[in-house]
Amino acid sequence: LPTGYQEPILVSGTDGVGTKLKIAHQLNQHHSVGIDLVAMCVNDILTTGAEPLFFLDYIATGSLEPDQLAQVVAGIAAGCRQSGAALLGGETAEMPGFYGVGEYDLAGFCVGVVERRALLDGSQVQVGDRVIGLASSGIHSNGYSLVRKIVATQGWSWQDAPAELGGQTLGELFLTPTRIYVPVIRAALAANIPIHGMAHITGGGLPENLPRCLGAGQAVRVDRATWPVPVLFQWLAEQGNVAAEAMLETFNLGIGYCVVVPESAVTEMMAHCQSTKIEAFEIGEVVVAEGKKSAIEFVGVDESSR
Repeated sequence: LPTGYQEPILVSGTDGVGTKLKIAHQLNQHHSVGIDLVAMCVNDILTTGAEPLFFLDYIATGSLEPDQLAQVVAGIAAGCRQSGAALLGGETAEMPGFYGVGEYDLAGFCVGVVERRALLDGSQVQVGDRVIGLASSGIHSNGYSLVRKIVATQGWSWQDAPAELGGQTLGELFLTPTRIYVPVIRAALAANIPIHGMAHITGGGLPENLPRCLGAGQAVRVDRATWPVPVLFQWLAEQGNVAAEAMLETFNLGIGYCVVVPESAVTEMMAHCQSTKIEAFEIGEVVVAEGKKSAIEFVGVDESSR
């Protein structure tokens, strides 16, 4: 353990990358999904206030392809460097006949540590606290079954570059690695910014993930007009004729991580994010929960709908 901890609490997490791997396989580009694997794990344990300590990976394949494996492991190493986690090792399982030619699956496991008094468990969140949304780098690692269905149904290829998406190919856009929020959040905690709660926006989007950081009897009101939904999500909604509610429940829509702070700390947290080159938006407020209503309420209309 790092020195200086009085009552250390270990926090662990495990996750994968999902069907984003199908795109990596089809394009033979595997570095970014290694970063994704680390990001999905370390961002999860970060929500407790934990500092990542070490990471292990599991790679399963039908037949080992050295170049492919080297790209994946290089990506994992890059993700570990970004998050400050030591890559201790892992397991590579070769299972002939179980996977298609060149296909593989990934799983990651990480352990972090947090001081007991600094552990974020929802009890610190207060009614009136504000929610700061940190920008995602793109789709991240969730919703790819729907992404692949839309792209295939509309007859696009991963090499296509729709004009409205700025000239990048679909493959480049959809293989953009998940943002790792450890540096910006660890620096905020070190600066004693009073963070009361955090949420990693993954599968299920804001509706499923943001309420997880709340305390009993609390809900959150989110104003959809407070941040711009990136054009890639708008393109998916149009191409797939996906309803706004389904988009909210599937994708991050441009907000990859949320931080709950007291109103008095909003300016400081926003300035901190700006100093670390992370776009941030004040997107909501913690309110008193009303009976059996959902723990999250959306108001306003996102800017892309105007």
